[in-house]
Amino acid sequence: MTASEIGFLGLALIVGAGTWFKAMEAREHANAAVAATCRRAGLQLLDGTVALGGLRITRDSQGGLVLERTYNFDYSADGYARKQGFVILRRGYVHSMGLAPEDNPGSGQL
Repeated sequence: MTASEIGFLGLALIVGAGTWFKAMEAREHANAAVAATCRRAGLQLLDGTVALGGLRITRDSQGGLVLERTYNFDYSADGYARKQGFVILRRGYVHSMGLAPEDNPGSGQL
């Protein structure tokens, strides 16, 4: 193996490790935000974690390109009915979060 091949391999490993670290850091931030939101709303976070639902490049409010991660999570208000929410992170910070709409008892739906 030549010196340039070893250098390229080392650079690829460093970039890969940095990307993985940033992904884990973003996931932990999403977990903390979701857990705090569920606690405040009196909801139970099911499975105890978020799952990556999507990854895309988008534009921020200043027009710059940013990586946007969407995480999904399951929660319950009564410990029985499972509902799904989402949290969107941009630059590692919560951009938006959503919960499933509340059931309307008068709608006649089961």
